[in-house]
Amino acid sequence: MSLDSVSTAPFPIPANTFAETVTEVQHYTDELFRFRMTRPASFRFRSGEFVMIGLPNAERPVFRAYSIASPSWDEELEFYSIKVPDGPLTEHLQKIKIGDTIVMRKKPTGTLVLDALLPGKRLYMLSTGTGIAPFASLIRDPETYEKFEQVILMHGCRTVAELAYGEDLVKQTLEDPLVGEFAQGRLHHYTCVTREAHPRQMRITKALTSGKVSADLGVPTLGPADDRVMICGSMAMLHDCRALCEAAGMNEGSNSAPGDFVVERAFVD
Repeated sequence: MSLDSVSTAPFPIPANTFAETVTEVQHYTDELFRFRMTRPASFRFRSGEFVMIGLPNAERPVFRAYSIASPSWDEELEFYSIKVPDGPLTEHLQKIKIGDTIVMRKKPTGTLVLDALLPGKRLYMLSTGTGIAPFASLIRDPETYEKFEQVILMHGCRTVAELAYGEDLVKQTLEDPLVGEFAQGRLHHYTCVTREAHPRQMRITKALTSGKVSADLGVPTLGPADDRVMICGSMAMLHDCRALCEAAGMNEGSNSAPGDFVVERAFVD
């Protein structure tokens, strides 16, 4: 079905959902894009949470979990997505335009929230690909800098072009009138690329275990005394980063029992 009719909501909006309007779309590569949409006046969430979104293009719309990339104080909602040619949702979602309608379920959730971590000095955000999305929310939240002295956003991608969203994000954060003064000198953006030439052509796990992160940023080796970790990416990446944290003597946390590290598993099959 053509998305030309999405904005007119040809099918009934499902119960317990919001119907919101796309306000901005930006394509970074043939496989990555972001979009912003209006935020329901009654919608509340914690930075780092995700929500289920879909399109009003079927009697029973397909919903998928998407991290909210905007911080909890933002007047709009931002999302960062891959483009899957035959994906039940992304095949159509990648074609959205300003003015189109997005349907969103009303309940946000997720483990990548500050409440799920014990107090610490440094917060590592380990991400690959679109796994950077929840951290796009958290690095723009003043509370993150109230709880941690240093925030290290690590982003691993296959190509240099795929780093663009994160680079734009960090630049805008440092220049933001609300959070820029908190982030200056405390937010570190550490990128790695696996399939192209790059100063750090390696996986983020290799950068951590080899001691390169410690040497480049002048921080101690990862450990439970001062460090806390959030992890979001592919299944293989989650497995490797979780093992890395456990090898460092760290304990996994949750909303009900805060710990040294947390993992978001909602986006992997």
